[in-house]
Amino acid sequence: MIPVVAFIPPASVLTVMAHPDDAELWAGGTLALCVAAGTDVTIAVPRHPEPRASEAAAGAAALGAGLHQFNEPTAVAVRELLLDTRPEVVLTHPLRDVHPDHWRIAEAVLEALPEVVIASGHPRRVYTTDTYNSLTLAGPVPAHTTVDITTTWATKQRALAAHASQPITGHFGPMAENLARLWGARIGVDHAENFVPLPVLGRLPAATAL
Repeated sequence: MIPVVAFIPPASVLTVMAHPDDAELWAGGTLALCVAAGTDVTIAVPRHPEPRASEAAAGAAALGAGLHQFNEPTAVAVRELLLDTRPEVVLTHPLRDVHPDHWRIAEAVLEALPEVVIASGHPRRVYTTDTYNSLTLAGPVPAHTTVDITTTWATKQRALAAHASQPITGHFGPMAENLARLWGARIGVDHAENFVPLPVLGRLPAATAL
């Protein structure tokens, strides 16, 4: 069993995701924990047509997070966003995610990082999230920074429910609960989310929490 690590909220978190429901699905409980602790949380996604744009706003509001919708999912757009916000922590998709939209966004983040970190010193830490049934093209998502979201599980569910145009009830919702219970079982809690650090200019975070 992985030991439970005390949750230490960062000063600011930016999630850079491919779709309006991704932040809620893969990190919603952790983002809600951060908001409750006073962290400045922003969800960034490419702009989608209605109703998804409105659902993105509703989902972010349910978590208490800000929302930034950018026009093109490119490294240039991500670089500008990172320079504007200077987050302490960035969350994005696995680089070997099974969904092409996911790994393209992750690659845009990775491409933008060196110049931004050299120029601003931020982000301090970058993590990838979980994915569909915790399986990437490189194999299972490894356990690393596993966050107890038991107290914010209901908030995560409300945020997911805001995405009514998506198959939340029949597909994403049950998958999210299954994953949260599996990660939770690994650290001895009811629900959890898992994050894997990415090297920033060749350095992995020394922190044992986000």
